[in-house]
Amino acid sequence: MSEQIPDPDNPKAQNRTLSDTPASVNKSGAAHFISRISITQLTMAVLVVVFLWQWLDGRRIINDIQQQLAIKIAETEGSSKADRLLLARNQNQLAEQYSKIALLETRYAELQNQRGALETLYNDLSINREETALAEVEQMLMNAAQQLQLSANVRAALIAMQSADASLQRMNRPAFKELRKTMGQDMDRLRALPSVDISSINHQIVKLIATVDMLPLAYQQRVASETVAQAETPKSDSASQQLLREIWQEIKQLVRVENTGKDEIPLLLPNQEFFLRENLKLRLLSARVALLSRDEEVFRQELKTTQQWATRYFDTKSPAGLAMSTELKKLAASKFSIEMPDLSVSLQAVRNYRLTLEKAAR
Repeated sequence: MSEQIPDPDNPKAQNRTLSDTPASVNKSGAAHFISRISITQLTMAVLVVVFLWQWLDGRRIINDIQQQLAIKIAETEGSSKADRLLLARNQNQLAEQYSKIALLETRYAELQNQRGALETLYNDLSINREETALAEVEQMLMNAAQQLQLSANVRAALIAMQSADASLQRMNRPAFKELRKTMGQDMDRLRALPSVDISSINHQIVKLIATVDMLPLAYQQRVASETVAQAETPKSDSASQQLLREIWQEIKQLVRVENTGKDEIPLLLPNQEFFLRENLKLRLLSARVALLSRDEEVFRQELKTTQQWATRYFDTKSPAGLAMSTELKKLAASKFSIEMPDLSVSLQAVRNYRLTLEKAAR
């Protein structure tokens, strides 16, 4: 490219040349420089620029990655420290847990040994308890059997059997089921028996024995009535009137006619009167013994003899004699002879089971 020289004769060119500013000069210089650069150089320049841009961008990315990596490393180191602390803490806790587990295993072994000893002791105590309970039940059944045999006291025997059944029920053993069933059958037989109030009959006999001494004899009742009549005489009369009344009473006693309803009135000496009353008491006592032994024939015979003696020697028209005669008739009509059930089956079942426990314990 050649440099243009302004033409002095051409005013437009001169004006154009004069009108060029430094900016125009710069533009023309740049254009001149660009025109002088070849395509290869321009390509190389572009490539260099692109390379520089990529290198700068890569450096920026690397710096960002390094920063992020440093942050991650710092975070990782922090978490690693926390993990190491946590791991140390966990190891300490694990060691403590291991020590506790070892202690618990030791205590568990001790508890197992104690449990075995307690089970052995419980079994021994259970067997002893069962033996004791069966011995008590056997004693209760023996008492019930004695009550039936000696006094025929059905109520007392039933109470004793119910107590024995309650003892077996408290033990709550399946093996006692058959025993309770057998005892239940005997209790049902006791409940089915007719009610006989032996104690009431016995109490009436005791009351009759106590009233024997108060019974008036046949000849004593007449004298007592006359004494009462004299005592009821009014005392407001004068002395002469009382004297005349007493004389009249003596005259009336000289001759007396009375229908006693008896062939003869037995007269007894004082000692005979004492023995009569004592023999009457003995007859009532014999009737009481026959009642307790369930001998109904002897009981009726003794009451019959007692009633004959009372009718012959005592005044049965008096309140005491009439009450005694009535009571004797009621007692003679009483029936107490009952066939008592046998409790030997229940008693033998309890004994057999107790012997079985004793053999098992050995």
